[in-house]
Amino acid sequence: MKHGFDNNKYLKIQSEHIKERIGQFGDKLYLEFGGKLFDDYHASRVLPGFQPDSKLKMLMHLKDEAEIVIVISARDIEKNKVRGDLGITYDVDVLRLREEFILRGLMVGSVVITHFNGQSSAIAYRERLERMGIAVYYHYTIEGYPTNVALIDSDEGFGRNDYVQTERPLVVVTAPGPGSGKMAVCLSQLYQENKRGIKAGYAKFETFPVWNLPLKHPVNIAYEAATADLNDVNMIDPFHLEAYGKTTVNYNRDIEIFPVLNAIFEGIYGENPYKSPTDMGVNMAGFCISDDDVCAQASKDEIIRRYYTALCNLANGKSSENEVGKIALLMKQAKISTQDRRTTVAAHRRQELEKCPASAIELSDGTIITAHASDLLGSSAALILNVLKHLAHIDHAVKLIPQEMIEPIQRTKVELLHGHNPRLHSDETLVALSMLSLNDENCRRALAAIPQLQGCQGHATEMLSEVDRKIFKKLGIGMTSDPVKKQ
Repeated sequence: MKHGFDNNKYLKIQSEHIKERIGQFGDKLYLEFGGKLFDDYHASRVLPGFQPDSKLKMLMHLKDEAEIVIVISARDIEKNKVRGDLGITYDVDVLRLREEFILRGLMVGSVVITHFNGQSSAIAYRERLERMGIAVYYHYTIEGYPTNVALIDSDEGFGRNDYVQTERPLVVVTAPGPGSGKMAVCLSQLYQENKRGIKAGYAKFETFPVWNLPLKHPVNIAYEAATADLNDVNMIDPFHLEAYGKTTVNYNRDIEIFPVLNAIFEGIYGENPYKSPTDMGVNMAGFCISDDDVCAQASKDEIIRRYYTALCNLANGKSSENEVGKIALLMKQAKISTQDRRTTVAAHRRQELEKCPASAIELSDGTIITAHASDLLGSSAALILNVLKHLAHIDHAVKLIPQEMIEPIQRTKVELLHGHNPRLHSDETLVALSMLSLNDENCRRALAAIPQLQGCQGHATEMLSEVDRKIFKKLGIGMTSDPVKKQ
């Protein structure tokens, strides 16, 4: 795949910029990490060349000075919110994140449960973490947040929250996903630290929206699509425009909270060192885009991918009409439609031709491979076989898995396991291919071609089974589907 982002440049100038910001403050700096600290697959999709663990690599240079605070919203605990890229709930991901950080030698100080107002699920979660020896704190819902500055910046507002005990000069505040309340935790800590005579600062490391790209640049529109469930809106930063006469991009939550931050800084220092929400940020990603056209096209693909994801979630009762409608509007702003996803068009054509469910994949060189469902294989399984034969230069007429091997598997699925779908899923197909590779050179060559699927894009004309969805994710294929449930 073509790269449009210089990751090495990013690591260099971003780490330097963060060190400069740390030096601007006194005893302690709260650094809010927006997005994913690692596993940032959204960034790697819309900025081809960006490595999912880039932010973590930078943090490793500061690990002796830093500790991590993980934030989770009581609302997300209550509704079992799921991380779309990993398929796990936020409460489970907190433990996964903590373990990953510790394995890398990073200190995880505590977990903060935000938006707390007595939810029983949050209380049970806190008790569970404390049994594991993890320090947990509550930060409460504040009425009128973020506009009621007088209440927020008082002992009945931030002063009511638990004071989070920290040890190191750099406190990295992160979360499983957006909307968790990371910024409020940082601001609450500034208020609490000031009461204890500790001079503390705040900065924000948020990759998106990219402040020095145009408001309607596809990269920034893709961010709105990714946060459509939160109703985030990219905006021109009015504070920055007024202070400097320059147009920069931020998003509504940062702009709305800026008066609160301004009041807190004025209370602590007598003045706010930041003149705008954009000033708070340390994001240098916009300076590392090496090919704007590549990033713009990747972002358009991501917007369409998000649209299909929202449609399927709506069909499964996991999203709302509003979310789907917002992404549809964003597609119009980006001047794209589902017909701009080549694999969508190819899969629909194959379905019309075969009169049954079909799927398609686009390879790194632009080649489109298609497949359709049969009595033996689902369209996802057939697609994997077709594309591996193409990549391994195996004649399409060759049957990698003979029918006499597939039929006993089908009988087991239906007669012994009482399944309703006898067709092989993608995982069963790969297992069969692996077994046959012991004595079949073609199967060995097909398996050896699997790494070439990383980064490819695909589409299916019916919703993927959970098994197929996970397999495509593990293979690194960006798969979408129509919101049509399997019969």
